[in-house]
Amino acid sequence: MAATDFDALLAAARAVRERAHAPYSRFKVGAALLDELGRVHAGCNVENAAYPQGLCAEAGAIAALVAAGGTRVVAAAVVGVGPRLTTPCGGCRQKLREFARDDLPIAIGDAQHELARFTLGELLPHNFGPEHLA
Repeated sequence: MAATDFDALLAAARAVRERAHAPYSRFKVGAALLDELGRVHAGCNVENAAYPQGLCAEAGAIAALVAAGGTRVVAAAVVGVGPRLTTPCGGCRQKLREFARDDLPIAIGDAQHELARFTLGELLPHNFGPEHLA
């Protein structure tokens, strides 16, 4: 899959969104990440009765990427269905920053369409990354 094939990335996020465990909020989210080798890694949100113990879709996708040996995110897609855009939360923006640069393209979609596209730098300006510790 080419880094610019956002239709396929959004489709992967939509498919995994259907598997989300969201019995409390009923707000299902799917995320798909494209790594440096062209592989897609997907994750969905997993809620927990002890609310702070839940897992965001993006965090699950990052864990899948790392488990598969990926080291860099080159494109991302996040899918949620609601009245507003479902963008990565602040914590997930920082988690993505660990594996991507400011120019990471992130497609935001709903059940049928791409609704917006941002760079990570637009969503997390003046961020802190690994190179700050070099």
